[in-house]
Amino acid sequence: MAYDLKNEDDVKQYVQNLGTEYRFGCFNEKKPEVCHLLGDFLESISKDYQKASKVYRSNCDDYNFPKSCYKTGTYHLSGKGGVEVNGTKAFNYYEKGCNLGDSDSCFRAGWLSILNAKKKGESKQFLKNPNTFLQGVKCLTRGCEKNQAEACHHLSSLYMDGNTVEGDALQKDMEQAFSFALKACELGQVHACANVSLMYKRGEGVDKDEKKSEVYRRIALDKIGEANAPQITFQEGLKPA
Repeated sequence: MAYDLKNEDDVKQYVQNLGTEYRFGCFNEKKPEVCHLLGDFLESISKDYQKASKVYRSNCDDYNFPKSCYKTGTYHLSGKGGVEVNGTKAFNYYEKGCNLGDSDSCFRAGWLSILNAKKKGESKQFLKNPNTFLQGVKCLTRGCEKNQAEACHHLSSLYMDGNTVEGDALQKDMEQAFSFALKACELGQVHACANVSLMYKRGEGVDKDEKKSEVYRRIALDKIGEANAPQITFQEGLKPA
């Protein structure tokens, strides 16, 4: 059947049929990729976040679909749709998604673990059984290896500063910082491009090169223009996603 997507009634019918197809593919044919699409449909089109969260969770628990694990972690992190806000559950779902190959899950698992490690000693910890700081670094590294730009950028920031948390030490290493910043920039992370420019200018982690510094400064400015991004801060540290 052909739909006229300029016609309101046809659009409504198309959306209704799409939801029906997703439900059949998920519940009858038990296709994990379709179940995830159903979750996206419920979340984005129907705005039924409770049902969406249930579909995502089931698709992660029962079918090990990594993107659904990521979405379930995000629901537990935000409390969206009335889901229990629980940092440990969020981390566990992100970690599972990471183990199943999802780069965004690796980034979130690493970010949560490092953020929690830095807060260790406070009266309330977000993760009841926090992983160590270096395990968080490992998750970020896995994310970066899978070309997750934010994971590479955060790793660069960590190596740029050097960190020690409860006995877990990450030595300052500007060569590593530059390598991760360069990869993050190549993946489109604007702040990383600014850092690469500054590191070339100062000769930190790489040979000093004014021409390359200017090249990456222009790349950063161009990316800001493209995304209409706010003013950036050079060598910014780890920030929540």
